Amino acid sequence: MKKFQNKYRIPPARAVWWNYSNEGSYFVTICTYKKQLFFGSITDQKMELSEIGKLAHQFWCGIPDHFPFAKLHAFVVMPNHVHGIIEIFNSEETLHATSVHATSVYNGLHATSVQDVRNESDSKNEKMAAIFPKKGSLASILRSYKSAVTKEARKTDPDFEWQERFHDHIIRDDQEYHRIENYINNNPRKWGEDKFNE
Repeated sequence: MKKFQNKYRIPPARAVWWNYSNEGSYFVTICTYKKQLFFGSITDQKMELSEIGKLAHQFWCGIPDHFPFAKLHAFVVMPNHVHGIIEIFNSEETLHATSVHATSVYNGLHATSVQDVRNESDSKNEKMAAIFPKKGSLASILRSYKSAVTKEARKTDPDFEWQERFHDHIIRDDQEYHRIENYINNNPRKWGEDKFNE
């Protein structure tokens, strides 16, 4: 009998029925720790990026350079979060290209790849290696993005930190896509009523 019988189990943030390396479009939101306003402020319904906000914007734009299976759609950097639509198209060619390199260079920042971690793992560490985001998945993209922003942002503010998880929504049709795209584009104008504006 299991000791806690799932009593203290934290439910997964992702949809357990979905493979996040599947082709598709995803609406993602990443928040700063405790929704702190690291990225700037809204002035006259427009987003004014801080130095850290500029980094968040720059690194987001660089995602396809380092993950060739990802295409960016509408996105916005807000005072304490980033909204964006990421499309994943996992052709065999693009997945092979990403797995060839032992390390990925993310705008000059070196991050050990998931494949490296797995190759170095011995049989005792196989279970631990299995929890890392799968190659070609949404989680692998966002983990690298958050890591790159954090490394550079802490040169400006050592206290910079992301919220541990991210929110995602699988976009199911064109109507939903356009509704979300419109929401992202209008987000700065509606900051006063934004649920992340606490």
